[in-house]
Amino acid sequence: MTGGKDGRGEGGRRARGELESEVLAALWAAGGPVTATVVQEQVPDAAYTTLLTILTRLCDKGLVTRQREGRSHVYAPVDDQAGHAAAGMHSLLEEGGDRAAVLARFVSELSVEDEQLLEQLLHGDSSV
Repeated sequence: MTGGKDGRGEGGRRARGELESEVLAALWAAGGPVTATVVQEQVPDAAYTTLLTILTRLCDKGLVTRQREGRSHVYAPVDDQAGHAAAGMHSLLEEGGDRAAVLARFVSELSVEDEQLLEQLLHGDSSV
């Protein structure tokens, strides 16, 4: 199966986890709790029932909160985008086996700018 220009395979299916990522991006962009209908405006090619399933799964994973508002629910991400990415990095580090090797490989593949930024952060430079 080869990917098209939108990253989907020949059958038009999204890659695993892609729809969850799109839903999270829509929630981050919203800037506050929103209904599934608002999410669907940002992810229009997904069926409403599919979005409800994805939102429920994200709630079950602890990535999204759901609160009753009137006859429907509103959804909000638990973390901002940076927090979500950091949690993913921590998870990968935990699963990587040899922590020193994983961190060494990560640092060795940073751009010069990212390496300088990391050094500043490690030395407590709060102006970053």
